[in-house]
Amino acid sequence: MATHVITGAGSGIGEALAERLLARGDELYLFARDAGRAKELAARFPGAHTLVGDLADPDRLSWALSHQTLPESVDSLLHVAGVVDLGGVGELTTKTWNRTLAVNLVAPAELTRLLLPQLRLSRGHVVFVNSGAGLSAGPNWSAYAASKHGLKALADSLRAEEHGHGVRVTSVYPGRTATAMQAKVHQQEGKEYDAGKWIDPGSVAATVLHVIDLPRDAEINDVSVRPGS
Repeated sequence: MATHVITGAGSGIGEALAERLLARGDELYLFARDAGRAKELAARFPGAHTLVGDLADPDRLSWALSHQTLPESVDSLLHVAGVVDLGGVGELTTKTWNRTLAVNLVAPAELTRLLLPQLRLSRGHVVFVNSGAGLSAGPNWSAYAASKHGLKALADSLRAEEHGHGVRVTSVYPGRTATAMQAKVHQQEGKEYDAGKWIDPGSVAATVLHVIDLPRDAEINDVSVRPGS
């Protein structure tokens, strides 16, 4: 039985991942921003453990986790949680920039740092669910794309650093996926949202499972998932 830590399990890709991993009998530690959200996740995923920490405040993650029981080893750390706020560079405030970078980049770096001993012990896998915006940036996407470009750099550096410890690192770049975040993006863009046009979260979850289930003789560094025709 493998042990997985997942952020963003409350909806979308993270929820699809948690469902599939729990169904196959794996042990889950689901990250929640507060005690109320942890209670909701525990009810949604019977048998899963919860960890409480606010990704928007990465400075306090170390303190928060020091007061909770962590798994002895971690087979995969799945970074799925993220936030997005669109706007031109001339419009975005430092509050938006700081929150976006905190949740999408700094918190994944800090959470990875805190769980590296457990990942090294199990020769585990760190998966960053990035975005197509992590490879190219368009107008009004500067804050989100910057955070995701940074996430790619984090993954690339981590992979080089941890190769000797047997820790694998993968970045997954989904295109537009039918999630609550995508509905919000369409609202910000002033467009009508049709979930049927975009990737099902389960398809991205299936990609992540393929990545972490790959035999030890191989590693997928980067994989892009795009909407089908």
